[in-house]
Amino acid sequence: MSRFALIKAVLGPIMRLMFRPRVEGVEHIPGDGPVILAGNHLTFIDSMILPLVCDRQVVFIGKDEYVTGKSLKGRLMAWFFTGVGMIPVDRDGGHGGVAALMTGRRVLEQGRIFGIYPEGTRSPDGRLYRGRTGIARLTLMTGAPVVPFAMIGTDKLQPGGAGMPRPGRVTVRFGEAMEFSRYEGMDRDRYVLRAVTDSVMAEVMRLSGQEYVDMYATKAKAA
Repeated sequence: MSRFALIKAVLGPIMRLMFRPRVEGVEHIPGDGPVILAGNHLTFIDSMILPLVCDRQVVFIGKDEYVTGKSLKGRLMAWFFTGVGMIPVDRDGGHGGVAALMTGRRVLEQGRIFGIYPEGTRSPDGRLYRGRTGIARLTLMTGAPVVPFAMIGTDKLQPGGAGMPRPGRVTVRFGEAMEFSRYEGMDRDRYVLRAVTDSVMAEVMRLSGQEYVDMYATKAKAA
């Protein structure tokens, strides 16, 4: 049994009991081949819930600090996140964005699922912020369809993304797959990249019901 299967078998029932996830539209995720899952990011537990509600393993990037802790908690986090499919990347470095993009491309070229939060960071106030165009470059470079998703209610269970989450119900809602083959070969056109990204974010907004802010979340946090 793989570590991913073991984690789902052991922690899946506990997570379902604690968060009682209502999953909608999971049939929109193709059963094989490369897929990009793109959604909103409200709090830390989003990255724990998403892999456990999908039948296929979801590979995603995360802060390298999630797997470098030496305490018991740190070692358990490392075991969980690397087991469910997280690839640690130093996103604070000067080449963090490039490393994340290349990691996603490699995963998709292997025919796997790559999960991404186009906002680039957790929402500071529950609203949906402008998406970064890495999502567009990935779909145009690889031809992988984008399945948008929305996390609903996770921020109510873990406000601010810190501390132990409290029990409650969350919803994970997947939309229909989006494909952008009409823009093939245009992955360096910034207008196309922005248009593709905005169309994905519009669908995430529809699924989540969030208010949209045409500003990067990192800029809002720094204000």
